[in-house]
Amino acid sequence: MAFVISQRCVKCGACESTCPNKAIVEEDKQFAIDYLKCVQCGACISICPNRAIDEV
Repeated sequence: MAFVISQRCVKCGACESTCPNKAIVEEDKQFAIDYLKCVQCGACISICPNRAIDEV
C-alpha cells in the first residue's frame, strides 16, 4: 500500500508535523510524500482535515 497527496491539499502542515519519519515534504503548491522515507503508518491520513491523502 502507498499513499499520495491529492490536489485537495491546502498546505496546512498537519500531516508534515505528524509524520514520524519526516516523509512529508513541502512543494510549491502542496505537500508530497517521499516514498523512500514513508513507512506507510497511516498517521497522515487520519490527521488531514481535507482528506487530501489517499491510499493507492
